[in-house]
Amino acid sequence: QVIKCKAAVLWEANKPFSIEEVEVAPPKEHEVRVKIMATGICRSDDHVITGAMVMPFPIILGHEAAGVVESVGQGVTSVKPGDKVIPLFVPQCGECKNCLNNKGNLCIKTDLGTSAGLMPDGTTRFTCKGKAIYHFLGTSTFTEYTVLHESAVAKIDSAAPLEKVCLIGCGFSTGYGAALQTAKVEPGSTCAIFGLGGVGLSVVMGCKVAGASRIIAVDINSDKFAKAKELGATDCVNPKDFKKPIHEVLIEMTGGGVDYSFEVIGRTDTMTAALACCQYNYGVSVIVGVPPAAQKITFDPLLLFTGRSWKGSVFGGWKSKDAVPKLVADYMKKKFVLDPLITHTLPLTKINEGFDLLRAGK
Repeated sequence: QVIKCKAAVLWEANKPFSIEEVEVAPPKEHEVRVKIMATGICRSDDHVITGAMVMPFPIILGHEAAGVVESVGQGVTSVKPGDKVIPLFVPQCGECKNCLNNKGNLCIKTDLGTSAGLMPDGTTRFTCKGKAIYHFLGTSTFTEYTVLHESAVAKIDSAAPLEKVCLIGCGFSTGYGAALQTAKVEPGSTCAIFGLGGVGLSVVMGCKVAGASRIIAVDINSDKFAKAKELGATDCVNPKDFKKPIHEVLIEMTGGGVDYSFEVIGRTDTMTAALACCQYNYGVSVIVGVPPAAQKITFDPLLLFTGRSWKGSVFGGWKSKDAVPKLVADYMKKKFVLDPLITHTLPLTKINEGFDLLRAGK
């Protein structure tokens, strides 16, 4: 049965979302149709609007969500109608090299980097005004109903509050895992986090849980410092307050650089600053923010020659289908909080206002 429902369609770049009635096709083999109950707004969605992340149009964005299974296609065994689930923009097929390697998590079934905007079979499940609408990262959550491949759905605790745990679908897990999984921050270490949006604050929480003794939060918006301190930051630094480059400030503050640094913005200049501010011989710097399309980084190779490590992290290094239910369980056991990451709650029809708030740093 085709479902007609509301969705926020982006017809072209640099334009507002348009609330439209869309037709959502039934799930095919190994697919799941989900009623979306809550979705977060992430900077990666905005990157598509501005062209920093290249995707085909028209498209339904959104990739950080939680919902309830409405129906399943043939051969689906891991979920059934009525189950609470979180969509996974990094799926876990369990068969590719990355899924089979205990160090890997970036399943080859992900649409990240291919920008195809289609289901694994090469077609779309969305139609609007007679036009096929593209999917985003295999999730497309800015709609009342979406269709996902079974490998891109994690069944979660039926008691979990969906309007909170939707953040485990991207922002929280990405930041928290960058500290715990990718960097493997140790007790007593010093950390610097560039960018204090939802993901950056989640890195702060991860560093705190890992037992870091000093957590330095860096942002050009000082309004973000109070929340960073509430979640575990020991120091807050605004680069605008200094004449010298921020990496020099951090090296001085820490007597030679931090053990771990995290770039959670998606800018090439802050990526090199984050690398430069970590200890020259054993420092580790992690790129968490999505790099802008068609931009290159130029840096002095001596920065790496002396022993620093530079790493990337997608979805916090978690194997999604395995980790998401466990993270939800940890949330239910109060091992971490999500409330401070939620600043506003809006209906889908006000999605453009939500993006204005994101762009305003609010």
